[in-house]
Amino acid sequence: MNTPANLKYAASHEWAKSEADGSITIGITDHAQEALGDVVFLELPTVGRVVKAGESVAVIESVKAASDIYAPVSGEVIEANGAAVDAPESVNADAYGVWLFKIKPSNPAELDALLTADAYNATL
Repeated sequence: MNTPANLKYAASHEWAKSEADGSITIGITDHAQEALGDVVFLELPTVGRVVKAGESVAVIESVKAASDIYAPVSGEVIEANGAAVDAPESVNADAYGVWLFKIKPSNPAELDALLTADAYNATL
């Protein structure tokens, strides 16, 4: 299974990447997309929404099930990936290349509390 070492992970199967501008880019893990099967729908959070770490902020649906996507860090949603909404199957093709939304963190230290790739893999 592909789990890039340069990302941080939530036990709820989201990945988080710290960007140069201080924002956090978020998507779902390869394990999550594989467990879901063929993704057919995404509902992403609206820009400007303030979220708390662990809060359900988005929905992903596959031919098998619908699942919540949780914010791995607290902050304000500053961007949602409309291209992913228009082509939800792209998440299956490249879980780490297709981001879902970006957050301007209110507490950047929350990123440090997320799992490393090895720690995440140990939970699977």
